Amino acid sequence: MSIKVIKPSEQPEFNNSPKKHGYQFPAEWAKHEATWLSWPHKEASWPGKIETIYQPYCEFIKIVATGEKVRINIKDEAMKAFAIAELEKVGAGLSQIEFYFNETNDAWCRDHGPAFVVKGSEKAVVDWGYNAWGDKYPPYDLDDVVPTKIAKHFNLPLFTPDIVMEGGSVEFNGAGTILTSEACLLNENRNPHLNKEQIETYLKEFYGAEQILWVGDGIVGDDTDGHIDDITRFVNEDTVLTVVESNPLDENYILLKENLERLKHMTLLDGRKLNIIELPMPSPVIYEDTRLPASYANFYIANAAVIVPTFRDVNDKVALEIIQKAFPDRPVVGIDSVDIIWGLGSFHCLSQQEPAV
Repeated sequence: MSIKVIKPSEQPEFNNSPKKHGYQFPAEWAKHEATWLSWPHKEASWPGKIETIYQPYCEFIKIVATGEKVRINIKDEAMKAFAIAELEKVGAGLSQIEFYFNETNDAWCRDHGPAFVVKGSEKAVVDWGYNAWGDKYPPYDLDDVVPTKIAKHFNLPLFTPDIVMEGGSVEFNGAGTILTSEACLLNENRNPHLNKEQIETYLKEFYGAEQILWVGDGIVGDDTDGHIDDITRFVNEDTVLTVVESNPLDENYILLKENLERLKHMTLLDGRKLNIIELPMPSPVIYEDTRLPASYANFYIANAAVIVPTFRDVNDKVALEIIQKAFPDRPVVGIDSVDIIWGLGSFHCLSQQEPAV
């Protein structure tokens, strides 16, 4: 099967970028054809308790599969058999679940999975460079090539910008605006050869956007150096849910307050200010003396539901109610993430949507 590879021009205008070809990255609430996952298998990501994550992980798959296909990257037939057995335990509908033999190093498909861009009825894949959040967790060679393998399997056009970018570091309103954080994208462990303006150009050209908005830092415990999907999420073109910390003694209090102030001064392409909805943080989730990046903002917007990580905390109910009001068109479902968050991410980090065309 042939595949068309489109590399960026050496010139600043990026003549062969997705944007120049008319593609753009849709908002997460746009209709999906499928959700992509990479089956968790790396014990070092959940040291001492990987066996505890499969039940909530499969509950997540079960809910997503009621409204779209779920496509799972796996290593081999043995992993497939194990996955099916775990899915059957929660009664997941296997007719909507597909397996692809794309071996991975880890499970964080939001960051190593394909970024699908669309143009009318056409779809293409962007395969950004991936270095496991600044070379923190080698090896990552298998993860880095997953998008190209998927593009090849489906014979989709492939764009390959030669810079590092992770799906969890960018948030989209579907109308030309990308929200991201300085702590992550300006970190020297990603693209030290690029300045802020150059990074903005890559984002605009390869996601088909017009505007980049920046917050500052990420939450404590986030080993990604500040992914936006733990902080602030678009729920429609002009509305964001953003986490705030009410305890002034908490490590997150000042940095989240500063991010909130930044959001209040932002304007969209048409001049509108953001409609800001504040979302509480759970009490600190600590395991083996490690503060984990527990955040209700790491929800996933599927066709059938919005799936929210919960933490056995008094704010679980409050957060679910706030998020439900923001998504009147679909149910909001909480799934216990106390074990999953030991891997330093939750449901949004684990998934990547494939838009319908």
